[in-house]
Amino acid sequence: MAEMGRLLLIFGVVIALVGLVLLGAGRFLPWLGHLPGDIRIERENFKLYFPLATMILLSVIGSIVLNILIRIFRR
Repeated sequence: MAEMGRLLLIFGVVIALVGLVLLGAGRFLPWLGHLPGDIRIERENFKLYFPLATMILLSVIGSIVLNILIRIFRR
């Protein structure tokens, strides 16, 4: 049970940090969401925004962070 409690605390801290980053992302990372691979289609009665490059970038960063956390807490 102690391991599960520690894991839940770690996930809670990570989620809180991600929330803080997202709150300040517009101010500190103005390019996030406007990368060259993001798809934006605007018509008269239709708007489509698909942040493909942004999602790939966040996925890679998230994978790296989770890999580091797993290596740290596996010891």
